[in-house]
Amino acid sequence: MNEELRELRQRLRTFIDEEVIPAEATFFEEQEETGYWHAPVLDRLRESAKKEGLWALGHPAEIGGGGVSFMDFVYLNEVIGRSELGQFAVGSASMQDCHMLHLYGTEEQKDRWLLPMVRGEIFPSVGLTEPEVAGSDPTLMQSKARFEDDEIVINAHKWFTSGANNAAFTTIFAETDPEAESKHRRFSSIIVPTDTPGYRIERVVPTMGHVGGGHCEIRIQEARVPAGNLLGGRGEGFVIAQKRLGPGRIFHCMRWLGQAQRAFDLMCERANSRYAHGSMLSEKGEIQRYIAESAAEIQGHRLMTLDAARKLDSGDDARIEIALIKFHGAQMLHNVIDRAIQVHGAMGLTSDTPLERMYREARYGRVYDGPDEVHRMSVARRLLKDTSLAPWA
Repeated sequence: MNEELRELRQRLRTFIDEEVIPAEATFFEEQEETGYWHAPVLDRLRESAKKEGLWALGHPAEIGGGGVSFMDFVYLNEVIGRSELGQFAVGSASMQDCHMLHLYGTEEQKDRWLLPMVRGEIFPSVGLTEPEVAGSDPTLMQSKARFEDDEIVINAHKWFTSGANNAAFTTIFAETDPEAESKHRRFSSIIVPTDTPGYRIERVVPTMGHVGGGHCEIRIQEARVPAGNLLGGRGEGFVIAQKRLGPGRIFHCMRWLGQAQRAFDLMCERANSRYAHGSMLSEKGEIQRYIAESAAEIQGHRLMTLDAARKLDSGDDARIEIALIKFHGAQMLHNVIDRAIQVHGAMGLTSDTPLERMYREARYGRVYDGPDEVHRMSVARRLLKDTSLAPWA
């Protein structure tokens, strides 16, 4: 990091620690009613971030963002991740969707959807996962779309369409070309405004720790949108999805580091302040092992993630590196938070610390953006065919 980035990173750290983290309790109460995007406390945080020059830092300058490069933003995302609502407070939660539209959107699509997203005026959602088929194998998607004159007619049943209850649109991935020779060329992505007739939110799915958190089940029946709502070309759905997911997984992993580092700080504070059985917890060998192993796992994952980001930034698809950090990072996050809870004892199981919520959120990491088992299988298959693909080769 150069000096300018270090200074920006420190200002961001101050904002997250002094403004965002103290607002978490209010946010968690409000978002169950309003959804993540519209919790009133976020309005205040967003305005504060904009005034302090911390808004939308990773978005390109030409679309109204801060213009921070990909690699530099990776370092910033580590700080943003210290709080679950950090990405919502500083305008980075929509980066994956903005990236899709910036790369593949028409000028009309950018004016209508992209620029308001960067400003934080509207919010996106993406419809990939379906309840009837395995989400880890997107070629099984059953959603259909057909072209009729100058319109696209969509029929789809999706769930875990996160944020759809507050979104202006959902990017739906559906089969448009069933006869295409390659099954990966059969699907396209289509922008569907959430007020389109035939678009219906069936429910907000209650998930572990969330009642109204915004993981929506949606059903789209004979919904018609203009043909100009096709994002990219016909049959490019999987290409677009991968362009969204690759950088997104790196961002997830860096945010996980922020969570792990926060849990590590709490663990050390507790070990240094709690007296039991004749000495401070920090003097006991088992607790020292927790600290040392956590530090090693955090730094190991940090370096792996930075290496994956470097490789992706150089133009490589970094598929092995990204798969490695996805499953390794999810396990690292669980391990560190689990140890921090153990050091806190019974208190770690209560909402008196953020650890119990962090623990529940960490469990999601082994499922979303592809279950760990699929990423491990992908890495193993590639390396068994060609060991020269290993990151150290």
